[in-house]
Amino acid sequence: MSSFEEAETEETVTCLHLTFYHPGQGEKMMFRCLDFCRREQVRADDTAKFGRDSSLCRYSLVDTRVSRIQFSLQFYRKLHSSEYGFEIKNLSKKTKLTVNQTELGYLNKIDLPWKCIICFGDYQILAEIQEGEAVDYFETHLHLAEAPILQERCLPSLQPVPENGISPSFPLCQGKSPTEIDENEL
Repeated sequence: MSSFEEAETEETVTCLHLTFYHPGQGEKMMFRCLDFCRREQVRADDTAKFGRDSSLCRYSLVDTRVSRIQFSLQFYRKLHSSEYGFEIKNLSKKTKLTVNQTELGYLNKIDLPWKCIICFGDYQILAEIQEGEAVDYFETHLHLAEAPILQERCLPSLQPVPENGISPSFPLCQGKSPTEIDENEL
């Protein structure tokens, strides 16, 4: 047998991708303590804390408007399942945290959806969970966004113009999906 055949099966690792944005990040450098270059392993029994106090938080934001501990993420295994997830808890007494429009007050917690936007103050964080099988640890991979994560859902300038050059009189983003019409029916 070759060494390839005898090698242990490689397990995949759950990775939490976090993309950070703040409108003042260029001049205030509030993300300077975060490592955007590589994935970081976090033990499964550790709580990943985000906030201003670098002695208490694994992920430190350099901003006096951020709470000492803003929020935490806890990795867990779902009951009666082989699936893993994350729980997010607001640890700020002064600032509410929103997760996809769900507002969390102090000590409120919810399961983190597989893809969501976390907001507090002017901060926007896109969280995306990449599923894995490892039980002893998970990984985080931090990214920096150049543009706001939250954008307008409906941009009128992006409406398509039909081949006949006549723009429709109704906006396409009113919840109606476009219908295909044969050009001979016009």
